[in-house]
Amino acid sequence: MTISKNKVVSLTYVLRLDDAEGQLVEQTTTENPLTFLFGAGRMLPHFEAQINGKNEGEQFAFGIPSENAYGAVNEQAIVDMPIDAFVIDGKLATDLLQLGKVIPMRDQQGNTLRGKIVAITEQKVTVDFNHPMAGKNLHFTINILSIREATESEVAHGHAHGPDGHHHHH
Repeated sequence: MTISKNKVVSLTYVLRLDDAEGQLVEQTTTENPLTFLFGAGRMLPHFEAQINGKNEGEQFAFGIPSENAYGAVNEQAIVDMPIDAFVIDGKLATDLLQLGKVIPMRDQQGNTLRGKIVAITEQKVTVDFNHPMAGKNLHFTINILSIREATESEVAHGHAHGPDGHHHHH
């Protein structure tokens, strides 16, 4: 069976930056593979394009340049916030104020954003709300473990329901 729309694909991947020798970002194992409904629009389109038509047991690698992955770094997503924004119950939240720390925040619409603290001065804190992979070129090494037809309910819901069809993660 080859990968096409409405197939449920299980695969392992190794994600590195730039190329096969690049910094390791993430790695999945055969015990805990990535399982997803192909063609449902939940993965990067360029990721799906690269695995389209592949067969079970195939191993291959490909790169996705940043503009086809999570986009360029958006300078407007790097914002300075007054240090007062980090005062909780009258005192500075020093546990939050650490360089490199990722903190969940809400925007005006109430959406949760993840911001990474990139600079701290006495007056302000600079927070970067870009996706952590923005501006980065991705390199995937893929091993296709299994391919199966999606069930009607998986197709209706637009996602795979796990190996035995009963897992719901919302």
